[in-house]
Amino acid sequence: MTSSHIKRRSLLAVGATLTISELLSGCHENSTKSGSGSPEPQHSPTEKATVHHIVVLSTGGTIASTHDSKGAVVPTVSGEKLVKPVYDAFPKGTLHLEVQKITQLDSSAMTLDDTDHVIQAVLRALGRAEVSGVIVTHGTDSMEETAIALDTFVSGNKPVVLTGAMRPHDDPHPDGPSNLTLAVRTATDAHNRGKGVFVAFGGKVFHARGLHKADTQKEDGFATNCPHGVKRPAPLPFKPLRDVRVDIIAAYPGAPATLIDSSIDDGAQGLVIEGMGDGNIGSTFADAAVRAATRHHVPVVLTTRVDAGQVAGVYGGAGGGATLAEKGIISSGPLRAGQSRILVAAALATGTDPRKLF
Repeated sequence: MTSSHIKRRSLLAVGATLTISELLSGCHENSTKSGSGSPEPQHSPTEKATVHHIVVLSTGGTIASTHDSKGAVVPTVSGEKLVKPVYDAFPKGTLHLEVQKITQLDSSAMTLDDTDHVIQAVLRALGRAEVSGVIVTHGTDSMEETAIALDTFVSGNKPVVLTGAMRPHDDPHPDGPSNLTLAVRTATDAHNRGKGVFVAFGGKVFHARGLHKADTQKEDGFATNCPHGVKRPAPLPFKPLRDVRVDIIAAYPGAPATLIDSSIDDGAQGLVIEGMGDGNIGSTFADAAVRAATRHHVPVVLTTRVDAGQVAGVYGGAGGGATLAEKGIISSGPLRAGQSRILVAAALATGTDPRKLF
């Protein structure tokens, strides 16, 4: 056993000062990186006799893709083929992987209707008594959105884990098999019960909240903005998101108010403004954001284009985050635009105050 495995086990022992949520969200630098990229299963001798029934929902993405005749990467691989090598990493007879195909597409092509189908499939699987956890294989482009959508609606103790790959199935060195194995280990680890939704990727395990894709090419291309002490909001009863429109509008120096006004005039029910720095926007742009929130009664959330850190809203001035907060604009906290949009959509679909979700 490597020293990193020993260290992680000691952190998970009774009396450890770090919570499991902090460990699994990547809020501690040594908490999520295993020595080999595939940490050993943390089962007691009694647990080894347990058969873990995991439902694997296949949605496509790079993990299920191969190169076509022109060299383009397209989803082609069945879920059954994906999971077959995983059995070799577990004691014989302790694992049953039930594969269900939900869709087979690139995650950049996903709509909120597709997201609804994934959520409903996960909720159905979790409702079955014999199922101990659910894994969703998913493309990386919109994995962070689907992860927080699931975390918003999933309740109970059974773990839900998303995973995928940066390299296709027919690559000489595919990363999908190790990611899927890590996802199964995460879903079968008793420490993860009741902790919501996770993403297992590149040898790391993150909580859904605050997750974002941080690199377009690295094998461990995900990161988190989960700060110490963030709590998961209470899960909501599921309502479809497909008919809710929430637009993301990027701010930049000199951005015109017409970007926001046109979005509202065209039917947007909510807005996420991707600001600069700590969540700051120009004064004219700010006037339009406040107008949307106060005159049109549209929820407006302010986030940032910066990868890491909180959106604290400490600056004054017409477009400063502190000023905007005083006028009803909601800070996204650790979340970036993609996840913020999903939470606003969920709030609108369920009639929930969006502030409760941030």
